[in-house]
Amino acid sequence: MSESFDLLGDPIPEGLGRRGRPAHLVTDEKRLKVRVLLAFTGDEQEVADGLGINVKTLRKHYFRELASKAQANRMLKATLLTSLMKEAEAGNATAIDKLFKRLDKHDLALLSEIVQGRGDDKAKSEKLGKKDLQRQAASEVSGIFSVPAPPDTKH
Repeated sequence: MSESFDLLGDPIPEGLGRRGRPAHLVTDEKRLKVRVLLAFTGDEQEVADGLGINVKTLRKHYFRELASKAQANRMLKATLLTSLMKEAEAGNATAIDKLFKRLDKHDLALLSEIVQGRGDDKAKSEKLGKKDLQRQAASEVSGIFSVPAPPDTKH
């Protein structure tokens, strides 16, 4: 059997021309498109619009891809960095330069986290719980609402 394709390159389903809307066909290319769109936008409506389907159909067929929006971003970064590394290993000077810039940016981000975190160890160790804070606040009350002094029993 010869398979027919529409203008977008998608296979034409067998039931085309019958009553009702044809079923959505899930392909590897569409799955990749969903992951890429999720990595850049994260908005289900934009992803559905990119595929030409509604959000309900998107959720029905691509629930695994939608479950990990943050993972889609990390996977795309990993793929791009792997491609960049392969080009750098092949001797591409532009790829080497971009890889060095990317590593410098990463190191700078790590360094800024370390610098921002200085002194936090002291603040974390002195952090009190809710009840301890309430006791401390009660002991600091002065005036007519302060805790009375204990009676003098030396007499």
